[in-house]
Amino acid sequence: MADNNEPVFQIQRVYMKEASLEQPNSPAILLEQEQPSVDIQLGVEAQQAAEGMYEVAVSATVTTKIKDKTVFLVEVKQAGIFEIRNVPAEQLQAIMGIACPQIVYPYLRANVSDVVTRAGFPPVHLAEINFQAMYEQQQAQLQQGQPSPIITTA
Repeated sequence: MADNNEPVFQIQRVYMKEASLEQPNSPAILLEQEQPSVDIQLGVEAQQAAEGMYEVAVSATVTTKIKDKTVFLVEVKQAGIFEIRNVPAEQLQAIMGIACPQIVYPYLRANVSDVVTRAGFPPVHLAEINFQAMYEQQQAQLQQGQPSPIITTA
């Protein structure tokens, strides 16, 4: 029999929470020959959903522009529900800031690429993320009284 005080970490569900695509300057912008600039912003958020159950969401906003005109804007939020029980508070924060996003992120990457491709553009491939380094950076900034960063890549 399992001890009721044993640590528990289980994935209950992974799902796409939100997705949106905007092409505000179509069709004229699609005739442009210039290469667009791409800006990618990522974020992680976590909240308790029920006793011992937590939702962790990773979001991406991909904006492509030619000069000052938007070619497309994609926003996707991928989430997971995780059962996490019998772990110390400091470990709980690390699990939700590192392990859970690592599980959810590959689904986010696939969904961003899929949305962009279905919109008729070449796929956008999000880079791998070191969630441990991101978490450690956030913790260091929180200790210094600074707000948590949102990762931005170009």
